[in-house]
This record gives sequence, C-alpha cells and structure tokens, in this order.
Amino acid sequence: MAVRPISPDLLVAELAARLADAETPGRLRVAVDGPPAAAPDALADALVDPLRAAGRPALHVRADDFLRPASVRLEQGRTNPDAYYEGWLDEPGLRREVLDPAGPHGSGRLLPSLWDADADRASRAAYRDLPPGGVVLVSGALLLGGTLPFDLTVHLVLSPAALERRTDPARRWTLPAFARYADEVDPASFADVVVRADDPRHPALVERP
Repeated sequence: MAVRPISPDLLVAELAARLADAETPGRLRVAVDGPPAAAPDALADALVDPLRAAGRPALHVRADDFLRPASVRLEQGRTNPDAYYEGWLDEPGLRREVLDPAGPHGSGRLLPSLWDADADRASRAAYRDLPPGGVVLVSGALLLGGTLPFDLTVHLVLSPAALERRTDPARRWTLPAFARYADEVDPASFADVVVRADDPRHPALVERP
C-alpha cells in the first residue's frame, strides 16, 4: 500500500474523472464518508461541477438532511456518542428517497432532503429527476458498513490526534463514536477510495497494490 500526496484541486479532478468513467446500471450512487472535521460535504459539493462538465448529471445529498426527528434522535440525550453512532441517521428514509430510486431499477426521482434538523420538521424539499447515467453524491459521517447500497465509496480518514484537534469543541462528544466506527467497521480497509485528510491543504490518496 502506497500513500500519494496530492493537492486538493487535483484530488477533486482525479475523483471526478474516476466517477465520470464508472459504469453501473441506472445511476451511480457514491458515498463521500468522513467525520465533519474532514469536510465530506465540501468535497462532494466540489465534485458536482466537474462531473456535469464531463457529461454526468450530478446531485449532492447531505446525510445531515436525513436525520431522524429530535424526539427519536435525542431520546438518550443530546451528547450520547452511542446514540449518534447507532441511530441519528434515518437510513430507511435515505434508502427510500435517494438510493433506491437511483438504483438499477429506480425511477431517478430523488428527494434531496427529508428533514430540517434545526427546525425539527420536514424540509418540504421538491423532488429532483436524475437521468440515467447521473451521479448522486451522498456525503456525511458513518455511512459505510451498514445497509446503505452504494456503488462506489470514498472514505476520508483522519488520525485520532488530527480528528481530536480539528473537531469543533462543541462536537468533541462524538469522538468515541468515530473511534468505535474505526474499530468495528474499519472503512479504510474496504472503501474504494481512501483519502488521508489530516491536513486539508495536503491530502493524500491511499493506493492499494
């Protein structure tokens, strides 16, 4: 296994080229997985325009727009790392409204957001049509190793020290959840693309033989 330093711009260009060349029935369902400190939302957002320029319609969906209602999500308190790990994301909703419709036999009619966590109500977003050959980029934390059907997975990994250093102090309570994720799921061992992101200015691609 080799680690290749790469600039942020070149990382986006290489990832976009790989996604543009990927072939799958229907639409390509891509996970951009990583803790908030690794900025998976920003990476997914940066991929949209290059994909469109390459002739692949693209839609970015944030996992944070598919959280469960507060009455369920915060049942064990606002800072419970096990609840965050096991039950904050509405996986059935994400499958039903995004991943299944984007799958091989799906309609391509996707809902870009389901729940407004700040207002704690339905987001009331309009459905979007993603044509065959399109790419849906789902970004967020703790996306891999479960039941979500992705065709290609990108995992942004930080060392424990970098994760602690770069995590907002108000979110430090989530660190045990990410330690558990690394231990129980170990997404860096199987994700299609692994990016070391300790320093956002100097990412590095992990290349397997």
